[in-house]
Amino acid sequence: MAFLTSFICDPALICLLCALVLLGALYFSTGSKNSACKLPPGPSPLPIIGNLHLLDIRRQDKSLMKLGEEYGPVFTLHFGFQKVVVLTGYEAVKEALVNFPEEFVDRPAIPIFEEIQHGNGVFFSTGELWRTTRRFTMSTMRNLGMGKQMMEEKIFEELHFLTEMIKSHRGEPFSLRSFNIAPTNIIFLMLFGERFDYKDPMFLSLLRLIDEVMNLLGSPYFQAETGLSLHLPPHTLLSSSLVFSHLAAPFKQPTMVDNHRPEWHFPSLLSSDATWSKYFQNKVKLVYLKEKNKKKSLFHDENLVASILDLVMAGTETTATTLQWTILLMMKYPEIQKKVQEEIGRVVEPGSRATYEDRRRMPFTNAVIHEVQRFITLLPHVPRCTAVDTHFRGYLIPKGTTVIPSLTSVLLDKTQWETPYEFNPNHFLDTNGKFVKKDAFLAFSSGRRNCIGESLAKMELFLFFVGLLQTFTFRAPPGVAESDLDLTVPETTFTLRPRPQSTWAVLRK
Repeated sequence: MAFLTSFICDPALICLLCALVLLGALYFSTGSKNSACKLPPGPSPLPIIGNLHLLDIRRQDKSLMKLGEEYGPVFTLHFGFQKVVVLTGYEAVKEALVNFPEEFVDRPAIPIFEEIQHGNGVFFSTGELWRTTRRFTMSTMRNLGMGKQMMEEKIFEELHFLTEMIKSHRGEPFSLRSFNIAPTNIIFLMLFGERFDYKDPMFLSLLRLIDEVMNLLGSPYFQAETGLSLHLPPHTLLSSSLVFSHLAAPFKQPTMVDNHRPEWHFPSLLSSDATWSKYFQNKVKLVYLKEKNKKKSLFHDENLVASILDLVMAGTETTATTLQWTILLMMKYPEIQKKVQEEIGRVVEPGSRATYEDRRRMPFTNAVIHEVQRFITLLPHVPRCTAVDTHFRGYLIPKGTTVIPSLTSVLLDKTQWETPYEFNPNHFLDTNGKFVKKDAFLAFSSGRRNCIGESLAKMELFLFFVGLLQTFTFRAPPGVAESDLDLTVPETTFTLRPRPQSTWAVLRK
């Protein structure tokens, strides 16, 4: 109490506090006047914090939708000292991402990624570095089988291991988080050349590190750093740097050595006689070395490691979390699960596996998978940044302005969906029960920055979902009513995860 009294009574500290408040007020008042005819209107900011007091830090997407109802589909928010243009609703988001693909193509500089990845990688890089890295990454993923039959066979193999893991619980409930392992292994298979055993210590360590990164990116510390343009507290930054460095460790073994005898070693990850390992080494590594020689400023080991980390984090978390939600929703709506199983039974012969092409003959199942992705709004938004001064809907958005295209507001847009807040597969079916594509289905974003793993994710979700429902019926654990399964308050990380809970897999005869 004595310390608090001295703090309050210290004239120097009081003057400093007053100066900060006055500077903040001056900044916002002059900034508003200078940009009144440029940026879209929005709520008046408070000194220092801007409009952060209007946001639910754990569900920013819902706060942005609410503000959009008041200020329109295009408005300006102050995240601390940073001006941010927010786009809500299908029409505004689509217009920006599709009709202005080059203007809204960049990413804003986020301090934590600048300090850890130094602007490298495929996710938060910009300019020529991003364009070149994205082209190379997409080409490489296609060469490794993304969207092709060879990948379908690998998913079938992984489905077998996942099914055996579920059977090992012998009819006892187990954690929904267990479904993360199979999609994660598919990404590792592409990157390393072979899968992990589910009990492999390195695999479990990588899963833990990915989980820590996802929790970090959804933490209030990260949100505050991004909004206020501050650096994380030293202990938090150190912790996050250690997590990233440990996650990157397997990729930082002697990577590219001399061009005469290139070797890429991932100790204990690659088997010398694995077909995919050889394919990976001979195809991808040599292509990278060739490009590295042509464009030394863009193709370097730091960019390679950052790109692999981006693929690991984004490629594992999104599909794995969606699969969790899919099982949870089948538990919540058993009548929908039964209808999917009946359709599978009509299309797939007993003892056979559904192929990815079978989705065309399974409209209801396909609709359910799409509705899961729409309903859960997995990735609420990923910030963009204007690459040039941009005229948009009568406003001038200066180059370098952070822009948030709210995907949640698109997937829940009441002008596009009959019952946006209900889980309703009929959103993707016509009156004859045929599958209907919806333009407002932007679960993978749109434009130049759309998800590069979209085709792989779609294949994984369909084959895992159908394969699991062929073998099991998923129910709420004994003693838990379907009405007790909570879908409304997800666990907020980088994605919106379901809260930790258990499922009960009943083996079908």
